Amino acid sequence: MSDTLYDFGMIGLGVMGSNFLLNMADHGYKVIGFDLDAAKAKKLEDEATSGTTVKGVVTLEEMVTQLDKPRRIMMLVPAGKPVDNVIENLLPFIEKDDVIIDGGNSHYVDTLKRVNYLNEKGIHFMGMGVSGGEKGARLGPSIMPGGDLAAWQRVKPMLEAVSAKVGGEPCVAYMGKGAAGHYVKMVHNGIEYAIMQLISEAYDMLKRGIGLNNDELAKVFTEWNKNELESFLIEITSEIFLKDDEDAQTRLVDVVSDKAGSKGTGKWTSQDAMELPVSVPVIDVAVAMRTLSAYKDERLAAAQLYHPKTKDLKGGKQTDIEKIKDALYFATIICYAQGLSMLYKASTELNMEIPLGDVVKIWRGGCIIRSALLEDFYKAFKKDKTLSNILLSKHTAKLLKKKEKHLRAVIKLAVQSKIPVSGLMSALGYFDAYCSATMPTNLIQAQRDYFGAHTYQRIDKEGIFHTEWHEEVVQADKKHAETENPQPDSK
Repeated sequence: MSDTLYDFGMIGLGVMGSNFLLNMADHGYKVIGFDLDAAKAKKLEDEATSGTTVKGVVTLEEMVTQLDKPRRIMMLVPAGKPVDNVIENLLPFIEKDDVIIDGGNSHYVDTLKRVNYLNEKGIHFMGMGVSGGEKGARLGPSIMPGGDLAAWQRVKPMLEAVSAKVGGEPCVAYMGKGAAGHYVKMVHNGIEYAIMQLISEAYDMLKRGIGLNNDELAKVFTEWNKNELESFLIEITSEIFLKDDEDAQTRLVDVVSDKAGSKGTGKWTSQDAMELPVSVPVIDVAVAMRTLSAYKDERLAAAQLYHPKTKDLKGGKQTDIEKIKDALYFATIICYAQGLSMLYKASTELNMEIPLGDVVKIWRGGCIIRSALLEDFYKAFKKDKTLSNILLSKHTAKLLKKKEKHLRAVIKLAVQSKIPVSGLMSALGYFDAYCSATMPTNLIQAQRDYFGAHTYQRIDKEGIFHTEWHEEVVQADKKHAETENPQPDSK
């Protein structure tokens, strides 16, 4: 056995785990990784940069005993039972004050249980979101650690070294108490779902509504990425349209199935938003549309039954492209607004103390939802740390007012052309409701009190009220009848 003591250990040497570890080694840390698959352990060593200290092993005990104390161990394994299994397998070998990090996409509820469970044993446990995919893990991801503050201080220098950088600043920061790290990553993924849905709707309008081919689509998205829509998702979208498929002798995007998959994090965002509660309808729609996409047989049957015929958009080609760009920009802001408002609410309701300014700051680089817009949001939170929704920022309002007209126009065109744009519609619906001083929910409150005695509040005086609506309605009907049909004079 080697006498070398390693700085950091990794459990799970899939592409993400091995890339993260190699990234750490490139920054001068001595690293060791464990995987039951000997081939993966060997591959880790083979791919290490010359001059770095990297080792792969096939038993947990061998890894743990070669780590410097107090140990720092990270796992990148599938969420759920595998995480619990790793923890139980580690316990015989680790000691008080060791740090265990779950870098996978665990549900924050499970993370909180693990934090409390290991805290009783004197072990520090951190839930940590990692975004950026395989390339990000190797070259610099956005990292969202939360939980034990003492543990964060122990791993902070390492994580800052391997994270993405924006303007020299590391894209990693302490996300808050308990399971805050995984909560922030969950909401990040919900926003990701929503933006991807919006981009797909813009693509549908450009392709079926205007008739752009893949080369033209690539050009449009490339141009969009040079301006205010600049983002990772817009960038990769432009590249997707140019990828050839050798088997079908066509562009690959045209032979990819329209049955979308998911790993559940978007669904968690919707479910937990309802629990808080906070409104995230664009994320909800994005999850629903992925679900609906899986009903391919039913959609084909419905198409045969209703014969929907997509109509061309009626405006000028370049004008419509510009309108669609503005609509996408507007709705993307709404996606971020909904996700960030959820984090604001969770920060207090779940006692996580999430620093929204730091969240936006570390999302600017390395992560899947990085975009130029985040610079604007970062400035807004620096100016007002108590901002509950970025729509309340004067600068954000200025951005939206410039695009609102085109979003409404694009939705109208899509409806007339029978192109589904549920995400864009939801974004506008949320915006209109959020900006409305009055909503028709007074009627809903009256209905609830009528059929279920659920009570209501009034706008003219304080208190909780209930009305015997049926009795009032009967008397009103009787009075109305008497007025309309007066009885003849008995005299």
